[in-house]
Amino acid sequence: MSTTIRIPLVKKDLLFPFIIITSLFALWGIANDLTNPMVSAFKKVMPELSNVQASLVQFAFYFGYFFMALPAALFIRKYSYKSGIILGLLLYATGAFLFYPAAEYEQFNYFLVSLWILTCGLAFLETISNPLILSLGDPRTATQRLNLAQAFNPIGSITGMIMAQTFVMSALRSDDFTVKAYNALSSQEVASIRENDLSVISIPYIGLGVLVLFIMVVILFTKMPKTTEADKMSLSHSFKKLFANKNYRNGVIAQTFYVGAQIMCWTYIFQYVDYINESLGLELTATYYNVGAMVSFLLSRWIGTALMLKINPSKLLMLFGIGGVICCAGAIVLPGIPGLLSLVAISIFMSIMFPTIYGIALKDMGDEAKIGSAGLVMAIVGGALMPVLQGSILDMGGSGFSDIKLFGYIPEVNFSFILPLVCLAVVAHYGYSTYKISESR
Repeated sequence: MSTTIRIPLVKKDLLFPFIIITSLFALWGIANDLTNPMVSAFKKVMPELSNVQASLVQFAFYFGYFFMALPAALFIRKYSYKSGIILGLLLYATGAFLFYPAAEYEQFNYFLVSLWILTCGLAFLETISNPLILSLGDPRTATQRLNLAQAFNPIGSITGMIMAQTFVMSALRSDDFTVKAYNALSSQEVASIRENDLSVISIPYIGLGVLVLFIMVVILFTKMPKTTEADKMSLSHSFKKLFANKNYRNGVIAQTFYVGAQIMCWTYIFQYVDYINESLGLELTATYYNVGAMVSFLLSRWIGTALMLKINPSKLLMLFGIGGVICCAGAIVLPGIPGLLSLVAISIFMSIMFPTIYGIALKDMGDEAKIGSAGLVMAIVGGALMPVLQGSILDMGGSGFSDIKLFGYIPEVNFSFILPLVCLAVVAHYGYSTYKISESR
């Protein structure tokens, strides 16, 4: 009688490294979704900023991924996973602590520099953590191990949203005034409110910096696997294979548009809710809807992963892309609460996109997958570029909310979600094109 040997997800001697590295997935989730509401927060504290200027928060944040992903891949190629993680956490903590002098000097540009440094650290962590988790056990259970670790990212995101609402958005004194009333205050009153609110914005980041340093100290004393000489491929050969791979090139493009859509939907939901409150006289709290979107995102990721057992991942990506496009259309054309619920529902269909595009783009790769992984992390630059474009649409009517109605009845805030719609259409097309290829084999 034959016996089936059960392969452990993580070996006992690698369990602690797995747990501590998995915590990093939550760490960058916290940073991502603590920062999304900051576009709205800075616009309230500094009403002289246009929507495009305020959206530079996201540009500074996500440009760090583009700038540092490839250097991070080359760094661990030369040194080790552990060295890369330590450097990433050090950059993360440094950027977080720089929020204190930025608040003291009350300079918006200083906050942008702080966010950029912080995100350079996140680029190291994201580029390194995925392949490291894959290496912490038997190759046959690698995908399951990575899915388990990635499940903690949305948990971190929800934590970041709650931190933003509890420690920042609800504590902003500038939020107690309309734009007109705020502009009518004396210069001394405005200075006092600004000093208070910029300090409020900096507090959760400083606290996050302390947490990051604690985890860095733990990792310093944790044994990690090292990059072996066998892993170090020829760079020129790797780049040549990547550029010749159409599936990979299109995957990077799709990932860029997906991340852009995600960041726009989770950033400008605050302006969307503010417009509903102002136009309908309601008092909705945007963070609650944002958390609802993230919970939907988390649950749908598990459901989508289960569906992939029976449905081709490329086909599911196409179907979810179409669903996202339909919900974007609803957010554009439906007024008030129905439009807001459509905006929240977009997260259901975005849930599987990042890891699915990642997996499809790197399918059947060999050694070049490590550099290829860095390219897919660099694609997060979509989160830097797209929100600025959406902010420019919001600025069509000047500062605040105007009475501009596109096509006679669509508010400019609603119309700005045409950009996420286009982005998700690109993702749906990538799913369709790769599904056709997989079916023809």
